[in-house]
Amino acid sequence: MATERLQVRQIREILRLRAQGRTVREVASSLAVSVGCVQKTASRAATAGITWAEAEGLDERALQERLYGRQAKPGDSRPDPVYLHGELKRVGVTLELLHLEYLESHPAGLRYTAFCDVYRRWVSRSGVVMRQSHKAWEKCFVDFSGKRPSYENPSIGETVEVEFFVAVLGASNCDLPGFFGPVVS
Repeated sequence: MATERLQVRQIREILRLRAQGRTVREVASSLAVSVGCVQKTASRAATAGITWAEAEGLDERALQERLYGRQAKPGDSRPDPVYLHGELKRVGVTLELLHLEYLESHPAGLRYTAFCDVYRRWVSRSGVVMRQSHKAWEKCFVDFSGKRPSYENPSIGETVEVEFFVAVLGASNCDLPGFFGPVVS
């Protein structure tokens, strides 16, 4: 599964504790990771044929390549979805901006649709889900845009910053940007 990788020291510790006969729950508790994470790491190691003794002798890069396969290098033309996911958390960053940045370093790389498909496929497999059940038109979800737009007030001749928010009515598939108008601070 294409999720964020554990640190190599955590991988080694999982393999070491499992080789000592510790249960999956004990290992997960001692490392403060999920039981599923411990199971997946142990399963990857078993599939790759890596024992604790062998993992102890491998350097960090070799161990990661054996467990997860070759990691994308800066010269590769495929975008790194983990990097994209992290960047999208920043204010004002969009997939379009990330695609333009990607094209600067990979002029013959993926076009926008394929670029977005790579990221969306990764998100769909990453297991991040937030299901909400509600009746149509019962709830209105509101969020601020993050960046404050401004306008020029001609009567006083200065720029006035305003708050801008987006509202979505639950289960309606109806986006209402600025439906209630901007909130002037």
